[in-house]
Parts: sequence; C-alpha cells; structure tokens
Amino acid sequence: MRDWLDLGLRWLHVIAAMAWIGTSFYFVLLDQSLRAPKDLADAGAGVGGELWEVHGGGFYHVQKYVVAPRVLPEHLAWFKWEAYTTWLSGFGLMLVLYYLEASSALVKPGDDLDPWVAVAISIGLLATAWIVYDVLNRLVSDPRLLWPALFVLVALAAWGSSELFSPRAAWLQVGAMIGTVMAANVFFNIIPAQRELVRAKEGGREPDPAPGVQAKQRSVQNNYLTLPVLLTMLAGHFPFAYGADHAWFVLIVLMAIGAWARLFFNLRHTGRTHWWMPVAGALAFVALAVWVERADDTAAAPTTPAHVALGKQVFASAGCAACHTLSDAGATGTVGPDLDAARPSAELVADRVTNGLGVMPSFAGKLSPEEITAVAAYVSSAAGK
Repeated sequence: MRDWLDLGLRWLHVIAAMAWIGTSFYFVLLDQSLRAPKDLADAGAGVGGELWEVHGGGFYHVQKYVVAPRVLPEHLAWFKWEAYTTWLSGFGLMLVLYYLEASSALVKPGDDLDPWVAVAISIGLLATAWIVYDVLNRLVSDPRLLWPALFVLVALAAWGSSELFSPRAAWLQVGAMIGTVMAANVFFNIIPAQRELVRAKEGGREPDPAPGVQAKQRSVQNNYLTLPVLLTMLAGHFPFAYGADHAWFVLIVLMAIGAWARLFFNLRHTGRTHWWMPVAGALAFVALAVWVERADDTAAAPTTPAHVALGKQVFASAGCAACHTLSDAGATGTVGPDLDAARPSAELVADRVTNGLGVMPSFAGKLSPEEITAVAAYVSSAAGK
C-alpha cells in the first residue's frame, strides 16, 4: 500500500509543481514584457502596462493596473493552490519516503543519530529556512546585497545538510527548505497582499500599493528559485551527483546555474538578450562535470582480490542475483538494471546498496560498511566482463 501512496504523491507532486512553475514562468514573462498603454484612456484608468499575445490560434490583450482598477470585476482568477499542493504533496513524500524510514533513508550512514532526532532536525530546518529568509528580506531591500546573502545561506544549508543526513536526503532537504520558503511566500505575503487589494476596493478605500510591491518582489524571487528546487526533485535519480565528493558544493553550483538560466530568460523578456550567458552557464556545467569525474577517479581506492572475493559472496548471500544480471556471478535477474550493460562505478553501487532507490531497498544496517564496500568493488570490477 505504501508503494501506491508513494506513486500517488509523486504524481500529484509533479502535476502541481509543473503548474506552479509554469505560472511563475508565465507571469514573470508577462510582467517584464509589458509596454506602456497606447490608449490615453487606459492610462487615465490606471493601466500601467499592456501586452498583446498570440497563442492557440487567437490574440490576447493583457493589461496590468498600477494598483487596481476603478471598479472591481465580478470574477478574479487566483493562483495559489498550485503552490500549496506542491508543498503539501512534497511534504507527504518526505514523510513516506524519509521520515517513516529515517534510520535507513534520512540518517547519514555510519552516524548514531537517533531517527526521531533526524526527523525533528529536518522539520525544524524547514521552519528555520522561512524565518531566516523572511527576516532577511525585511532587513535588506537592496537586491545586490540580498541575493549574495541568500546564496551564502543556501550554501550553509547544503553543507550542514550533508553533515547531518544521507547524501540523497541532504540534497532533498535543501530543496524542501527552498520549497518551503517559496510556498510560504505565497501563503504569508503574496496572497495576503492580493486580498488586501480586494478588501480595499470592496470597502471603497484607496488601495495601498506597498503590499503589492512587496508581493511582486517575493514572486520574482520565487521565480529564480524554481529551477534550483526542480534540480533537487530530479537529483534522486543521479547518485553520481549527490554521491560525489563535496556533494554540497556540487549542489550549490548546479543551483547557481539554474538561477543563472532564469536570469538570462528574464532579461530576454525585457528585450536584453545576452547570448554569452547561456554559453557561460554551459561551460560552468561542463567544468563541474569534469571536476567531479576527475575527483572520482582520484578517490577510487585500489581493491584486493580478497576484497573482491568477499564482495562476490555478499552479492550471492544478499539476494542481488534475484534482481540483477551479472554474468560473472551467474545472475540473470531482470527486476533491476542489467549490471553487465550498465557497468556502474563502485561509488554508484555503494550508494544504491546503502540508500536504495525505487524498488531496491536500502541495505544500510543489513550489511556492514565493509560488506557494502566489498560488493561495490566486486560489481564494478566484474560488470561488463
């Protein structure tokens, strides 16, 4: 039953995240593509910008008011449940996949941290992320100071999470902290500001523009955080990244590249296209990949025949042959990946055996660290022979 709950939550999470990210991309594009209204009557009615669009076989004329229209329309479309559903389904996945299996999925292998303590720290960090972020935004208004400060805080969160949690959980923890900040922005700032505009119009008062300006700032900040969060959602499928040496540094570099990509597109929406920016982002990505690969090659420890022999015994006794194909072991399983074809590195095998992935369970606590290292050495040396 838990597998079905996992599937349902993942599906809901992906659907909600796609909707939220899509609306974020669209509204920032819309806001940054506005042009001054050409009709003097529109300008006199409070229209601050307009945009003509063509999509789906038709033309659209979108207008944005400086503060609010003179007469409140009967129908208003609200955009909030995309954010709320993304956070709720994401927290549900954390609960099912990490908190209920904290001893094997959340706690860092080899640590003696009690599972309930790890869960408490994880939840506490979600709340702390929002509080620190919100206070910082209230104290620092200059984006030239705010964004470097936020970057440093994300780096600290990535490093701290890597010290506390398992490699895969550490990356997801950072993503959950940023996702919490984004959802809280919607719940505590953006939607209340919009409700205040509506209440002012309904009460016959002149709306205060300040809350709307602050809400827009938070919305734009959310836009730059979308791709970093999306990275952590996908990273669980790439152990070579979250399992790399100095994985916290790898994470923040990839997040920076994602935010850099959003900056390129947001500038492009305003008519400023700098093609050197995606080139620089691609070069940074390649440089990071080369650095990680070389670090893995340098860190690869030589294995002895006795170590490999022990790994072969573990492969047989732990039931690996039932799920995987490995000719050297006479294994023909088809449930998991064909190891002969995949030829995984020892680091990748060790991570999968320790943390599990998908239908593969975690063997942390079932196999000793020596046995896990041995079976990883055996598989990496025997695969593809």
